[in-house]
Amino acid sequence: MNDEPTTAVAQGTFDILHPGHLHYLREAAAMGDVLHVIIARRENVTHKQTPILPDRQRRDMVAALDPVDSALLGDREDIFVPIERIDPDVIVLGHDQHHDEAGIESALVERGIDCAVERASDRGPGFDGEVLSTGEIIERIREQRC
Repeated sequence: MNDEPTTAVAQGTFDILHPGHLHYLREAAAMGDVLHVIIARRENVTHKQTPILPDRQRRDMVAALDPVDSALLGDREDIFVPIERIDPDVIVLGHDQHHDEAGIESALVERGIDCAVERASDRGPGFDGEVLSTGEIIERIREQRC
C-alpha cells in the first residue's frame, strides 16, 4: 500500500480572482491530498491579454486560498520545469483553459513524467450577480466606473 500523498497541480493566470477560480481550485484540491498551483508569469501569457496584476501579487493571492497548499510562479522559459520539480500524480486543467490535453500528455511522456491529466468541471452560471470571468469583471468596472 502506498502511503505517499497524492499530489495535484493546477495552473493559470489568476488575474483578478473570482468564484470560477475558487471552483477550479477546490475541484483540483479534491483530486489530491496536496495542491500546488503554478501561476503563469506575465511575459508567458500570450493566449489572452496580459494580466493586470503583477506576478507576485497573483501568486500571493492564490497562496492565501484555503484549497491551495503552495503557489509558485511558472518558469520563464519552460512550462514543464515546475512540473518536473513537483512530480505530480495529476495535472488538473480548468474547464475552459486553452490547453490541448493530448499535447500535454505527449510532452509528459517525452519527459518521463508519469502523471494523469484531468479537466475540472464547468461551475455553471453564476448567481446573485456573480461574475465568473476576469474579462467580464473588467468590462463591468468600465461600465459602472468610467
